[in-house]
Amino acid sequence: MPNADETLWNCRDIDMEHVSAQGDYFAMNSHGIKARDFSLDGDYSFDGASDVNIDHARILSKDAFWNSENVTVRNSTISGEYLGWNSENLTFENCQIESLQGMCYIDNLVLRNCRLINTTLAFEYSNVDVEAKGYVDSILNPQSGTIQADGFGKIVLESARVDPEKTIIEDNSPTSRTR
Repeated sequence: MPNADETLWNCRDIDMEHVSAQGDYFAMNSHGIKARDFSLDGDYSFDGASDVNIDHARILSKDAFWNSENVTVRNSTISGEYLGWNSENLTFENCQIESLQGMCYIDNLVLRNCRLINTTLAFEYSNVDVEAKGYVDSILNPQSGTIQADGFGKIVLESARVDPEKTIIEDNSPTSRTR
């Protein structure tokens, strides 16, 4: 799909395999999406989508999965700013994620065995259950939950904005200090 701007809007029961798409606003407000061996280059993808399962994908998309619900992405590479904002029940497993200010304002964000490459200002006001591999560049004001990684850059927990006691940050590196 070389010209997939505004494609698959308000659709149901989408099943894609071996699909490559290029275009903005892909699959907006669509429900019941399954994608395997999927490639997308386009901004604002899956905005408002629900019940989404993606496996073995490469997604280059600013603002992907905004306002989405019940999304699971496995074995994939995702790159783009503001990933997943204002979403609910967003899960990433075995993924490589690159995002500026990504995964913020999410109710029930789960990451399992993910690498966060060049990911900064992550998790703001999100309820998190994160098991990351490698280093996390920066974290800003998560709402609650647990974040585990092999090292951290800057961690900001502003007590005027969030209750720092509601978030556990565990450094799993050999020279770790648990927070």
